[in-house]
Amino acid sequence: MPAIKAMDHFTVLSDRLEETRAFYERLGLTNGPRPEFEVPGLWLYAGETPILHVIGVDRMPEPRGGAIDHMAFAASGLQDTLDLLKAAGVACQIVRTPRPYSYWQVFCDDPNGAKVELTFPADEPRPLEPGTRS
Repeated sequence: MPAIKAMDHFTVLSDRLEETRAFYERLGLTNGPRPEFEVPGLWLYAGETPILHVIGVDRMPEPRGGAIDHMAFAASGLQDTLDLLKAAGVACQIVRTPRPYSYWQVFCDDPNGAKVELTFPADEPRPLEPGTRS
């Protein structure tokens, strides 16, 4: 069963949060609720969906190689996906977003080094160590 269901959001790094907010608001996105992450940032919404996440940084990386941090896909089947990634030899990190959202996030790199996030619903069961199911 395929895990990816749809594109979820893009994340950009910014050392100019207010300018970034204003730019995207002019284009029709609205600043909205965001989990209580320990880093500054914004979630910009198209209707009810937060499609652009902005992470505030003090300084952009040098050389400034691009502002897109990662791509995220809405997904389902958390445990099956973790087992599949382990079997393929793909290292990943599992994160639970802060409340009130509590989504499951799986981060890994594609073969080109692009960071990929798979976002799973909060009601998916806590995963086991990949490959430990009988």
